[in-house]
Amino acid sequence: MTIIKPILLIVLVAVFTFFISGRLIGANVNLFKRVFSVIISVCFTTFIYWYTYLKGTVYSFDNVESVVNVATLLWIGSMLLISMLIYLLFELFDPIAFDEKSGRHNGKKSFFKKLIGYWRHQKRLRNVVKIAVTNGITRTVKYARNRDSDRELAIALRETLEQCGGIFIKFGQVLSTRKELFSPIFIEELEKLQQNVTTLSEKQVHDILKQYLRGEVDEVFSYFNITPVAAASIGQVHKAVLRKTNEQVVVKLLRPDVKDIMREDLSILMEFANWITGKSQWAESLGFRDLAEGFAASLREEIDFNIEARNMTQICNVLKKSKLSVNIPKVYDEYSNENILVMDLVPGVSVGNLPQETGMSRHDIAENILFSYLEQALVSGIFHADPHPGNIYYDVTSKEITLLDFGAVCRLSSSQQEGLKFFFIGIQQSDSSILYDGISLLVKKRTDIDRGELEHAISQILLKISYVDRIRTDEIVYSIFSVIRDFGLQFYPSVSLALRVIVTLDGTLRIIDRDFNIFEEAKVYSSSFLKFTLKKPFKEPFATKDRLEEELALILPNLRKIPRRVDQLFKKVEDGKVILHHDIFSDKNNTKFITQLFSRFVLLFVGITFGVISVALLAISQVIHTAYAIYLNIAAYFGLFLCAILLVRLSIQAIRDMKRNE
Repeated sequence: MTIIKPILLIVLVAVFTFFISGRLIGANVNLFKRVFSVIISVCFTTFIYWYTYLKGTVYSFDNVESVVNVATLLWIGSMLLISMLIYLLFELFDPIAFDEKSGRHNGKKSFFKKLIGYWRHQKRLRNVVKIAVTNGITRTVKYARNRDSDRELAIALRETLEQCGGIFIKFGQVLSTRKELFSPIFIEELEKLQQNVTTLSEKQVHDILKQYLRGEVDEVFSYFNITPVAAASIGQVHKAVLRKTNEQVVVKLLRPDVKDIMREDLSILMEFANWITGKSQWAESLGFRDLAEGFAASLREEIDFNIEARNMTQICNVLKKSKLSVNIPKVYDEYSNENILVMDLVPGVSVGNLPQETGMSRHDIAENILFSYLEQALVSGIFHADPHPGNIYYDVTSKEITLLDFGAVCRLSSSQQEGLKFFFIGIQQSDSSILYDGISLLVKKRTDIDRGELEHAISQILLKISYVDRIRTDEIVYSIFSVIRDFGLQFYPSVSLALRVIVTLDGTLRIIDRDFNIFEEAKVYSSSFLKFTLKKPFKEPFATKDRLEEELALILPNLRKIPRRVDQLFKKVEDGKVILHHDIFSDKNNTKFITQLFSRFVLLFVGITFGVISVALLAISQVIHTAYAIYLNIAAYFGLFLCAILLVRLSIQAIRDMKRNE
């Protein structure tokens, strides 16, 4: 019975600490963290209390005087404060778990899994930083000034990405296609990055099909070639034949380890991008962090084949009314999901390996491809974003062009489509004012830019390419990007992707026809597109009539209200009731932010005040030699206790806000 009473006392105090600490910490408290914090605090403080006060003394739990005393109150207060500090520690070191689709904190992992994940995350991050420092990337970045140091920087960046492996190599491969951003020195080095991709084993292929295919393999396919046609870092492709329709198809399988690799390395890549941006003005002006964010967003889409299937359907609908012979493979939705994509087997060969006899001239093939891309981009605003030769097939028999791999597409708003038209026309006509108008629609707005200076810089670029028969598209776009960065401007991410597509497409078209001029041909398309737009109302009168009726139906109700609204406005002016009023508190978000900021400032001020007064009382008690000194000491320690409680609560709330903003 003697041991039951102290155990009951400890349990009672622990329950009291649990509820009080929860109230002091605030709302949205993690239950497991609270319980664990209280358990650690109870065990630690109880041991200290027993070792420093109870050990070697005679005590009894039968009377109140022996249980409730200064030492017991100090024990309970310490337990409460330490439990809050431990909770603060858990909040501070709680790693953010990234969801592979959204990149946000998913909050579904247990504490121990998060702890293990945090340890692995930090180990991997330290390894990446060590590799970067060993390769001299920080020193090289800091002092990069001329062509020699550019070469050193390019080599250091390539070696760092190569040695980090995994997603870092794929990121470097993506950067090697950004000829509009990087100088030829960087492109040359980054193109050396090669990722050794092993094919999936037969067991892995069977496991994927068994787990994700909608139906048994033998029921869906009458034939399935276990040997892949192609293998990449995201997935691999197999030939097959559908049992129901006897159609030849290709089956794209997502690698089973891709999502795990992405989950582990994507956040590391973002931290690396933040780190190198902080170390280098070059990386900051280049937008290295934005490049990493764009790569991460694109990768999240690529590992979900549902998104690729939807992209293919959208582009297919865009090209339905097109007169060009451009084909999009059919997707079999009944067999496809986020891990498996089943689509038509495309006849033909890559445009990079065209035979001598093609059935139509190489110029016409290149022109059809370009016109299809311009039609997608400038009419619908959505287009295929990876036009390298391996993704464009040509069938000699049917003379059809087929686009493949829709893991990435680009989407442009109407104003950006208009800006892209001016961009092409301005370069083709060597008109800096037209090119400026186009660029102004493609960049994020800034009011402090001098139009005259920017037009002058653009005209210098146009003069360099004037009176020359051929100029590389990547050189033009790279020069324009350099001017944009020099003026502190930034293209929208979708526009940057569109310009990258132009550069990649130009390289592909020149493989087909080495004399092909993308800007001259774009002028031909723009002229025919403008004529079609002007003639459309006359060619399609009924469609035009329906369109006008729809627009009038939307406009008429507002037109009818205009006289009444004008009359009301004049009356308010006459009565002196028209007052311009702007109130920061009219926005609920602003009100909430100001209120929270003010309340936390008050808590901080109160906590600091308690601390200052308590320290002053302690100092005074040291010079007083009367019995009153003990009361000053008690008040001082109590004030310090309250100060610690308030500061711990504010710290926990600040950590939560940072996580929420991330």
